[in-house]
Amino acid sequence: MINDALPSPAAALEPANARPALLSDAWLLLITALLALAFRGWEATGGDARLANWAGGATGFSWSNHWLLTSVMHGGGRTVAWVLALALCLAVRWPIGPLRLLSTSRRLQLALGVLLSVLAVSLLKSVNPAACPWDLAAYGGAVQPVSHWGWWTTPAGGRGRCFPAGHASAGFAFIGGFFVFRTQAPVLARRWLLTALAAGLLLGLSQQWRGAHFMSHTLWTGWVCWCLAWGLDGLHRRFGGTAQPLVAAA
Repeated sequence: MINDALPSPAAALEPANARPALLSDAWLLLITALLALAFRGWEATGGDARLANWAGGATGFSWSNHWLLTSVMHGGGRTVAWVLALALCLAVRWPIGPLRLLSTSRRLQLALGVLLSVLAVSLLKSVNPAACPWDLAAYGGAVQPVSHWGWWTTPAGGRGRCFPAGHASAGFAFIGGFFVFRTQAPVLARRWLLTALAAGLLLGLSQQWRGAHFMSHTLWTGWVCWCLAWGLDGLHRRFGGTAQPLVAAA
């Protein structure tokens, strides 16, 4: 139950720096660096191709137009994400539920984190040369593969603009909830983080099975959203003050 994850009203009104964060920034930095190394290792060992070959082959991806992946996971997932993002924006002024534990600046941090994460991933996609799997010659397309780290290159067949994974950001963009709740409601923060990670991975896998993305696209999207949320948290701690919420959760 979510109520089990919330502190008492008295605890919610304690200064935000009265209790340590779940993890120190040193540990967060180590985890972030290790994730980057692990994702590069996944790419270097051919993890993308092995997983993509489970879903498709030389004739393409048989699930590319399946209703579950297109209408539910893609269309439905995107709609739910935007509804939740709108709710967080409105909650900056009119908080409900556990959001009442947060100061106005923290609620603004959370809403901005979602919007900026989606925007950042979209901008990165728009200038990246790598193509989606279903456009590659190996899977029945016409485009030649190119590293998604070769930002300056233009492969035969044109620039793909498929990295990182935009749809996965509909889940990963909410990672910022971990940072805004980690001192006020640590249990809720952990649950929020796990939910955002699970949503991002599920949305990413649905696109992977359609042939719309490689797994590395999804993994790096999560990494980008994590770093952006962490950066916003640092800016808040530096400039946002220690203002507390006016209303405690009942």
